[in-house]
Amino acid sequence: MTVIQRLTGVYQADGGLIGEIGYAVRKATGRGHCALCDVTHRGIRAKPEWTAWVASLPVPFDLVHLNERSAEVRAFTDGITPCVVAHTGQGLRLVLDRTALPRTAGDVDACAAALSAGVREAGLSWPADGGGPTGPQPSPYG
Repeated sequence: MTVIQRLTGVYQADGGLIGEIGYAVRKATGRGHCALCDVTHRGIRAKPEWTAWVASLPVPFDLVHLNERSAEVRAFTDGITPCVVAHTGQGLRLVLDRTALPRTAGDVDACAAALSAGVREAGLSWPADGGGPTGPQPSPYG
């Protein structure tokens, strides 16, 4: 199986003051929203349950805005955000797409369960020393 080295979640919004204001206006007027933002944040603060879950994972989990993506992540995720991708020795793999994220309804537990399912469906595994079938589950939430 291909082992996950790290995860990157890509928001459907630009970062920085202008990007954040633009996102807030689009969300308030019903012209756009980001399902990943709903999972990770409550207002302008990260959800404590999100922070705890990410800390329990056996790999780093980075969050980036559209304008903060590396060239590799940008090329892989253009047109499919918001999403979560796994970095592996064989390249990037999609583990949560923009149809799976809204189904979590902003719930961290549901996101954790969806991520676990996405990892299995993608044929990926967690590092042996930190999770998956040979160690503790990567999350107390799913």
